[in-house]
Amino acid sequence: MSAQRKDDHVRLAIEQQDTRRGINQFDEVSFVHHALAGIDRPDVSLATTFAGISWQVPLYINAMTGGTAKTGAINRDLATAARETGVAIASGSVHAYFKDPSCVETFRVLRQQNPDGFVMANVNATASVENARRAIDVLEANALQIHINTAQETAMPEGDRSFGAWVSQIEKITSAVDVPVIVKEVGNGLSRETVLTLQQLGVRVADLGGKGGTDFARIENGRRALGDYAFLDNWGQSTAACLLDSRDTGMPLLASGGVRNPLDVARALALGASGVGASGVFLRTLLDGGVDALIAQISNWLDQLAALQTMLGARTPADLSSRDLLIHGTLRSFCADRGIDTRQLAQRARSVDALHEMTGSTR
Repeated sequence: MSAQRKDDHVRLAIEQQDTRRGINQFDEVSFVHHALAGIDRPDVSLATTFAGISWQVPLYINAMTGGTAKTGAINRDLATAARETGVAIASGSVHAYFKDPSCVETFRVLRQQNPDGFVMANVNATASVENARRAIDVLEANALQIHINTAQETAMPEGDRSFGAWVSQIEKITSAVDVPVIVKEVGNGLSRETVLTLQQLGVRVADLGGKGGTDFARIENGRRALGDYAFLDNWGQSTAACLLDSRDTGMPLLASGGVRNPLDVARALALGASGVGASGVFLRTLLDGGVDALIAQISNWLDQLAALQTMLGARTPADLSSRDLLIHGTLRSFCADRGIDTRQLAQRARSVDALHEMTGSTR
């Protein structure tokens, strides 16, 4: 059942790439164009540092799959693409390995194909400390992702129905492992209150995992005979909303969920993310065109992100967080209801002098 579910997830996730419903609130974030803000391309760096972690680029391949022969082949190609482009990569949930150790190679291939890269192991919030350590060891992981997914579990026919121990278990794992812990949602978002709770538990980084990309509650509902949990479709907050909600918490933030192109990456970085992850769009490219097509896509994204930074006068990804942004539509309404002042985002460079000081350029 677990192996079949993993293959079902891939099939249903790809179907969502063509039939996704609802808006993507990244489209409600726009940069104020300052026509003299541009800098020289050689002055631009894509390196990012957060929570003691250094990546050569601010893009990563987020958690997808593993546990079957088919998904092991996908992981092999994803790891190859990560190696060739320098992006970090996360495994899918290693829970399948805990249940069936014979599938270990479908996860271990991520490290075998990418021996020097930044690899994140992934477990759920019910994992024991022992299993969390096993996941790290199997992948020789640089960090541990703990995914939280109440909406997915609720829609899953065989899913968990007991969530009360998750907070204490996250704290136990965080205090017991020797690598940074990243807690991520799987597509319904982390609220400000949740991020602050994670911070109190000692979690190093929050991966906001907002709605707008693959909808796992919808996937699980697609596995139900009656499809009677359709009311959970589009549950939660978008990645853009989560970034705005949590940008001043002091917690390093990663942004994933609904990232479609390099402009979305730049928008997320400008909203306060230190790194930006994508899954579904990369999976579609891999399955349609193979690993060479995925390598080309990621390379193009990184080149285009550098081009956007050049135009916006941002020498580093972190510099994008001081660029002027306009918030529109339903996202602006979300901010109003949550007490978030969007006006100051649009006024981070109020004069030509401030703009030149910001970019380091001269008249």
